[in-house]
Amino acid sequence: MEKDYILWLNNIEGVGIKTIEKLLDIFGTAENVFTSSTDKLHNVKGIKQDTIHNIEKKRDYGYINNLKNTLKTLSIDVLYKNENDYPEHLKNIYDSPYILYKRGKIKSCDMNAIAIVGARKASPYGKWVAYKFAGELAQRGITVISGMAYGIDTAAHKGALDSGGRTIAVMGCGLDICYPKSNFELMQNIEKSGAVLSEYAVGVQPIAGNFPARNRIISGLAKGVLVVEASENSGSLITTEFALEQGREVFAIPGNINSSLSKGSNKLIKEGAKITTCVEDILEELNISFEKQKSNKELSGLSGLETEILKYIDEKQPVSLELALRDLNISVSHMYSIITILQLKGLIEQLPGKILIVK
Repeated sequence: MEKDYILWLNNIEGVGIKTIEKLLDIFGTAENVFTSSTDKLHNVKGIKQDTIHNIEKKRDYGYINNLKNTLKTLSIDVLYKNENDYPEHLKNIYDSPYILYKRGKIKSCDMNAIAIVGARKASPYGKWVAYKFAGELAQRGITVISGMAYGIDTAAHKGALDSGGRTIAVMGCGLDICYPKSNFELMQNIEKSGAVLSEYAVGVQPIAGNFPARNRIISGLAKGVLVVEASENSGSLITTEFALEQGREVFAIPGNINSSLSKGSNKLIKEGAKITTCVEDILEELNISFEKQKSNKELSGLSGLETEILKYIDEKQPVSLELALRDLNISVSHMYSIITILQLKGLIEQLPGKILIVK
């Protein structure tokens, strides 16, 4: 099958998207590349001889079978560009990957996705913002895309997962490698509740040069990109450049003018990115209409009265405890008991002045 030969090409050292395009343009199919004569291969202009030698060395049916068996053993699926299960948003971007390796599931609802990116060495405030926005997007059924790096990426993935939503991580290495290693448990949770994707073959290490290219996939999967914190030379700004080239909307959280972590995001706002202070800013700009819903994860195990009080706070927030007592006609002791339970479950927060909000 032709896709087996595309898989073969994608796993040869030195063969990238441009090389595959050139070979397909000359030979017509990847299978023809596999079966071509040595002379024809060496006559191809614009491809390094080292790469040609690598192709020749790997022209072996056993090698293809070993690739497929390795992927099966690692529970890695392959999405091919011309097939229906390949993400629709990616098909028309510049340099769209011929192959995506996948762990987890891609669903139709992932067409409504927002990418959240930012600094690896993020501030506590930046991590809180990423976590909060990701959670609120997830509660509205919107998939959160990021790159599983330290800082903003990690906070965004966790925010979506903790709200019972979907999130997709796009890696800069093969899917047999967890980078950073400390995110191994997070990677497993993302796979269970979304997907982990990469254009890189099994065994490819997370070298620096892989990440700028990876960023075009992050933006390409999304309807818009939200930058939470970014220094003036942040890699996140590369993602926004790709986003603009791809016709995606760019959003930015305004930051402290004295913080180096805010220089990049504040500059984006100056240059026309939509200033973003709440999730509604994103939804309105993209004309996405979703009612906020508490996930099944959050509502499981609640009594009828607990559910009623949670719904009341959600609709009225921010609401004073005094007003809640009056409207719901519940005894003070009973209300305090339920408020404590909802706080322990991480569903609500009591602010100074006995003001209640949903987390």
